[in-house]
Amino acid sequence: MQLKYTKSNLDKLELLFKELEYTIRYEKGTFNSGYCLVEDKKIIIINKFFDTEGRINVLLDILSTVMVMEERLSKTGLQFFKNILKSQETEIN
Repeated sequence: MQLKYTKSNLDKLELLFKELEYTIRYEKGTFNSGYCLVEDKKIIIINKFFDTEGRINVLLDILSTVMVMEERLSKTGLQFFKNILKSQETEIN
């Protein structure tokens, strides 16, 4: 299952990060990777000119680098997170 680049999935990803106590801000700036992650404050700053696909790709990239404490996630958030993990495993194989 490939994660589709829809506004709905972007909203779900943003909610997932909110449950993990991260703040996402969309701002303009010169980010080499298109985003900036402030670890100590759990702030994610993403280039505001990215389209939905770019924003989803950035959030997925960040999600693979942060520690996800599954007990903090709601039932819906946990299910969405597991679906993301499945889709990433499928892409690798």
